[in-house]
Amino acid sequence: MSSDAVKKRKPKVIRNEEGTPETKRGRAEGEQDVLVYHEEVELEGRDPQQDYLLYKDTCAALAKLMAEIQELKSSGAKVGSVEMEERRRQCSVHFITLKKLNRLAHMRLKKGRDQTHEAKQRVDVLHLQLQNLLYEVMHLQKEINKCLEFKSQHEEIELVSEEEFFQEAPAEISRPHVTRDDHHQLTLARLDWELEQRKRLAEQYKMSLARKEKIHKAIEQKREYLSSLQPGLQNIMQASLPVQECLSMPFEQMQKQAEVARHLPPPLYVLLVQAAAYGQACDKTLSASISGDVDEAKALSRPPEDSQDDESDSDAEEEQQNTKRRRATVGVQLDDKRKEMLRRHPLSLCVDLKCKDGSVLHLFFYYLMNLNILTVKTKVSTTTDLSGAVSAGELLNSESLLNCLYASDHGQETPNPTNRYQFDKVGITTFADYVSDLGHPYVWVQKLGGLQFSSDSELMGSALSASHMERTMKLLQGRLQARLALHKQFSSLEHSIIPVSGECQHLFPAKVVSGLTRWTMMSYQEFTELGFVQHVLKAGLLRETDLFFMAVVERGTARLLAAVVVNPRYPEVMPLFSLSLHWKGERSGRTEDNLRAMESEVNVFRAELQGPRPGFQLLTNQIQRLCVCLDVYLEMESQVCDGSEGPKEFPREKMCLRTARGPSRLKPFKYNHPQGFFSHR
Repeated sequence: MSSDAVKKRKPKVIRNEEGTPETKRGRAEGEQDVLVYHEEVELEGRDPQQDYLLYKDTCAALAKLMAEIQELKSSGAKVGSVEMEERRRQCSVHFITLKKLNRLAHMRLKKGRDQTHEAKQRVDVLHLQLQNLLYEVMHLQKEINKCLEFKSQHEEIELVSEEEFFQEAPAEISRPHVTRDDHHQLTLARLDWELEQRKRLAEQYKMSLARKEKIHKAIEQKREYLSSLQPGLQNIMQASLPVQECLSMPFEQMQKQAEVARHLPPPLYVLLVQAAAYGQACDKTLSASISGDVDEAKALSRPPEDSQDDESDSDAEEEQQNTKRRRATVGVQLDDKRKEMLRRHPLSLCVDLKCKDGSVLHLFFYYLMNLNILTVKTKVSTTTDLSGAVSAGELLNSESLLNCLYASDHGQETPNPTNRYQFDKVGITTFADYVSDLGHPYVWVQKLGGLQFSSDSELMGSALSASHMERTMKLLQGRLQARLALHKQFSSLEHSIIPVSGECQHLFPAKVVSGLTRWTMMSYQEFTELGFVQHVLKAGLLRETDLFFMAVVERGTARLLAAVVVNPRYPEVMPLFSLSLHWKGERSGRTEDNLRAMESEVNVFRAELQGPRPGFQLLTNQIQRLCVCLDVYLEMESQVCDGSEGPKEFPREKMCLRTARGPSRLKPFKYNHPQGFFSHR
């Protein structure tokens, strides 16, 4: 199309529903009788389906003409050619047809809307009439029901049945010859009989009250007599205190504790009862006591109605003043909600476990009311000073002392799955952030309190607590004894002394030349940075809750580094050694078969190294065997490598059947007692 044709503006068409401009002009010029074309008249006689088909045909013809114009243009025909102009005129005719069909469609839509609106109005009128009729029916039904439901006062009185009335009532009241045929007279007679009965019962009630007063006075006299006995009984109890202490029967203390125990929450009460029962049956040294604010606990157990009735006018004034203050920020509100959610019960339970050496493990149990879980804190009391060993600082740390008492029970997260949703409401990401203040929620602590949050066991309450009490108490005592034994051993190891007990001397030769020169504690981060322990890390044999140490064993120019991992469940779980030897280069268990065999000697053969039960000498025996294995390795290896004459750095002092075996030339690390020689395994 030419630019002139594009710039032409379309003529503005003024539409009027009442007629075209020619119609208006014809009417204005003297109301002449002229035939006028009106689309609304034409709309009545047209079929919408036919118009739809005409629309499709017109669109198809228009598309065809456009394609022909495109072909003419592509074939090089001029813009003003006859063929082009002819097709343009045909296209204009089709566009006019489409516009007309569009107007007819809009007119049909308007007509349909008008018809729908008229039908809706008719329906609304009928619906309003129906509502009026229904309202009138409902009003009449209410009036009918009121009449039917009218009750006299005598209907509220529960009268005796008619059979019982005729049997018990005297003839002057029942009058059977009248009342049996007249329902009204029957009702009046029954009411008279009810009145007579109530008068008789009122007389009996007065007599019962008099008898009650007499009995009440007798009770008061006996109560006064019993109250007069109280001071004398207290004097007797006070005088018997020395006898109670001598016979280890503190009746008064038990009575006071039982009185306070009534205000304990159920989990702590179950724990107190089971701990006391276990102490009486199995461990006389175990003791349990209650501490905390008893008055606050009583206020918690008081019903809310009582607390509301006891509010004073001063509390009301203070509340009015608080409402006038500025509203707290969102952060302060969240902090208050967190404190309320993590609130502990005012009463707590302390259980003391005593060992044979006089050391005491204090267990403080707390109950978080809104989370419905128990937590525990620990404290250790010893008869000797344990501040000498630097590397033993974490052994008796209250934060890690009870870690993994049972396998994989770290006590960092709450075992109650409901708490996760409670934490989300107040913005708490993990319970581990509050463990240092609230205590550790170990799973075994919940079981001791009778709390069960999984379906593993059907036991609940006291039965669940009793099933775990004995084993848990033995594990706690064993954990304390193991840590105290390690503490003493670490004190010796820091002074380069390997304490081997007399019961374990037969596990080693009489002369051991290699010696421990250094024993230090390491952090988890420092341990993971060591190159010769990466295979242990990849195997997943380490946990952040483990204890990490570095032992250095030397003999001459040889220096053996041993990275030691001590599990919290020692000695039940054997310590793990990883070795690195600095002698004529650096070697480790990953590159040297003999060092790998030395690691096996100290890591695998637990039965040989455990010693007498419960095996507290396991770690020192492992270190002593490591020194023995280093002697064997250096003496055998220097004999092979050093072929020169003259004195050797590591003269052979160990008796061996064979110095090496197999392609890997493994040394004989197994010591045979009492023969005193080394052999291969």
